[in-house]
Amino acid sequence: MLAIKMKNLLSKIKKCTICEPYLDFGANPVVTAHEDSKIIIIGQAPGIKVHQSGIPWDDASGKQLRKWLNVSEQDFYNVQKFAIMPMGFCYPGKGKSGDKPPRKECAPQWHQQLFDKMPNLKMIILIGMYAQNYYLKDKAKTTLTETVNNYSDYLPKYFVIPHPSPRNRFWLTKNPWFEQMVIPELQKRVATIIT
Repeated sequence: MLAIKMKNLLSKIKKCTICEPYLDFGANPVVTAHEDSKIIIIGQAPGIKVHQSGIPWDDASGKQLRKWLNVSEQDFYNVQKFAIMPMGFCYPGKGKSGDKPPRKECAPQWHQQLFDKMPNLKMIILIGMYAQNYYLKDKAKTTLTETVNNYSDYLPKYFVIPHPSPRNRFWLTKNPWFEQMVIPELQKRVATIIT
């Protein structure tokens, strides 16, 4: 029964055009979920490459994310292990520096409906400030660096990380503690949940 409800919901989301008038390249919602998903990844919004392929995290950022999680592509795209639900389901278009922010319509419209159909979730990975501010609300720190540095405050429900974009190389160089201390903890928790 839950499987049918999830299938129907995903089908409804794929047809969503709520914010199409504001999208430079039209609507193409990218989301994956299963009633048995164990971990959900909430990022910003698909980039142009993902918009074209329809496969979430099918780009350089996704490669880095899988490295951080220490998972194979096969595991990453196994919907019974990982659900992928961005803050904005469609590519928002190019902004002045990088992509535009995710559209605000998706999360209130669809997120809770998806959560309601995934009773076996063990962890929510919040990637970047948009997801962290939306879900942590006033518990998020002033900056992403502070929030990520205090990642243990949000466990076991949430695991907070920066965006794995190649554009974030400078941040990673400036904050070596992230890959030294936070990533091993993330990998340990992910492995425990999906194996």
